[in-house]
Amino acid sequence: MIRKALVIFVILLVVVLLETALLSNIVFLPVVPDLLLLVVLYISVFNGSLVGETTGFVSGLLLDFITAAPLGLNCLLRTLMGFLAGFFHNLLNVSGILIPCFLAFIATIVKGIMIEFIFFFFPNGVITYELISTTFGMELLFNVILAPMVFGFLSFFSSILVDSKERSR
Repeated sequence: MIRKALVIFVILLVVVLLETALLSNIVFLPVVPDLLLLVVLYISVFNGSLVGETTGFVSGLLLDFITAAPLGLNCLLRTLMGFLAGFFHNLLNVSGILIPCFLAFIATIVKGIMIEFIFFFFPNGVITYELISTTFGMELLFNVILAPMVFGFLSFFSSILVDSKERSR
């Protein structure tokens, strides 16, 4: 259990640094894909809501500390996303291409709606984007395209990330 938690933490830390230090500085990228969201989705679907919301919280906390986002914003968003994705635990076969793309599509839209909802209550504290815009469309497209690749890459670590009793099902 401790080994699994440490591996998840290291993966989250590497992805946060990849997103914030590397991908955000590539000039020709119109938006940064949310790889961290995809990692949280993968871990949540394979391990359930409790591990999903914990992973979402830790990933959001790391992202809040590294970026200029208000402290707790990403924690809230990713905790809810991990919890919701955990409902699909043992219900979906994410080994293909279509289901990870669908999960990324739905999760990105839900994330955008939640940001708009929070922006409604805190208009000066949250930087948001329009749900019907090219910026949101590009993030949605990047997340959908990268979801099968991220899920495929993380499947190499499934012996550590997924409990052995869950892999046998």
